[in-house]
Amino acid sequence: MCFSGKVTTPSRLSSAQSSYIPSLPPIRPHMNELTVDEIKSALPDQFKKSINQELIDGINATIVDPEMYENYRDNLMSYTHVLKNGKFKVSSYLDAVRYVSYKLMGCTNIKSYSLTFPDKIDRFNSQGVPAKDIASYVTAYNKSKLVNLILEQTLIPSYILNQDLYQKALNTQAELMMYAKSEKVRSDAANSILTQLKMPEKQQVELEVSVKEDSIIGQLKRQSAELAAQQRTLIESGGANAQEVAHSKIIDADYEVSDD
Repeated sequence: MCFSGKVTTPSRLSSAQSSYIPSLPPIRPHMNELTVDEIKSALPDQFKKSINQELIDGINATIVDPEMYENYRDNLMSYTHVLKNGKFKVSSYLDAVRYVSYKLMGCTNIKSYSLTFPDKIDRFNSQGVPAKDIASYVTAYNKSKLVNLILEQTLIPSYILNQDLYQKALNTQAELMMYAKSEKVRSDAANSILTQLKMPEKQQVELEVSVKEDSIIGQLKRQSAELAAQQRTLIESGGANAQEVAHSKIIDADYEVSDD
């Protein structure tokens, strides 16, 4: 569940603007904090050098809810492969995972952004940035490539998410097949079950190899056929025997060995 609670804001801010400042628990209970080595072990090699104790201390200091902390830790370690899909900073990845983690806990985009970037929200409010402009910044961030790459990793395939409905549908079809009064309904239900539960078809891959003849290959074939015909005529006329023809030279030429 997303954080809720009242926030004390400066009187000069409008109620619309003050709603963007998050409510954070004042004290964080004791918990196992993230460590530099832990984060480095999950990141691709080219990003390991970007991790330092100051960065990790900042993460540990800003996440105060134990349940959120565990979710953030798990998500942080699970989605590091998205860094290979673009030129991202490690700090941007850490922020995006935190933002997505709040969204997965049921927070709105505005609330998730406020909890992820409290300093930005404080600056917006101190500068009197209109609420609609803040909402635009949040929308843009929510549509950013890195955020959406991480969100894609959190999606559950519909066939898994709706597995119970799939089974209920099969049960309904089975009941209709057995007890429906209409023969057509029973037939359609049976056909539906046969279609859904049929064994997977084996996929056969056929490799067709063809050689396209060009003009040179065609010419060689014609010359070979002509030579064979001449040799057969020569043998039939008695001008030579088969052995002489077999040992005859096809190309009569002299060769010189060059020293180059």
